[in-house]
Amino acid sequence: MFTGLMAGLLGVGGGAIAVPLLLWVFDLQEINSEIATHMALATALAAMVLTSISSTYAHASKKAVLWPVFFKLNVGVIFGSIIGVVTVVEISGSALQIAFGIFLACLAIQMAFGLSPAPSAKLPSGPGLLGAGGVIGCVSMFFGIGGGSLTVPFLIYSGVTPVKAIGTSAALGLPIAVWGTVLYAANGWNHTLMPEYSFGFVYGPAVTGIIIISPIFARLGAKIAHRMNSDQLRQAFGVTLAIVAGMIVLQNLSRYL
Repeated sequence: MFTGLMAGLLGVGGGAIAVPLLLWVFDLQEINSEIATHMALATALAAMVLTSISSTYAHASKKAVLWPVFFKLNVGVIFGSIIGVVTVVEISGSALQIAFGIFLACLAIQMAFGLSPAPSAKLPSGPGLLGAGGVIGCVSMFFGIGGGSLTVPFLIYSGVTPVKAIGTSAALGLPIAVWGTVLYAANGWNHTLMPEYSFGFVYGPAVTGIIIISPIFARLGAKIAHRMNSDQLRQAFGVTLAIVAGMIVLQNLSRYL
């Protein structure tokens, strides 16, 4: 419910909302902390598949997707995703949560202050887009995101109009979600600590709960957003996100002190 509501209100979902909530729920369920983080990341990406299909179709129907740019970025995403998942499964749950907390803090600052790059460059050539896609894919696997927080600023900086940057980013979120789900499922397959109804690191009941309820509340969030001051809403959410990030980092740092 909360993931959908925030997605509708602020256009933010995926890892930024779902992962902290899943970590909290998994902790209540007493799931082993060493796999809880990987489960949360994998589950957030799996839940993103259906919403990404819907979002891609909506933007494509309005001709807001730069398909040549998408395909070049996607090749990089494939390789970056593989590197990201293979790397992340070797990192301890606590260290991964600290990294995720730092990522959330950066996202909170961006949202609270409305920071976005000014267009000052042209789109890079093929190799440049492949490299950018690789970074986006790798980071997405680390933090369970669809890549929008990276793709949109990168494309805007490269001179793409905001509408087409958002549309292309939405389309790129689909292969990121699909690849992330497949790779996390494969790498966690037959893991001895995983609970029942899991597919590798993907936790089936959590995915089901999110995809059934979140679209309903996303529509509600969108309606509310049109009646509120979006700048004040973003700032309030940025502060909340920063608090959550601080709690995650401090809680896990204490294990190393």
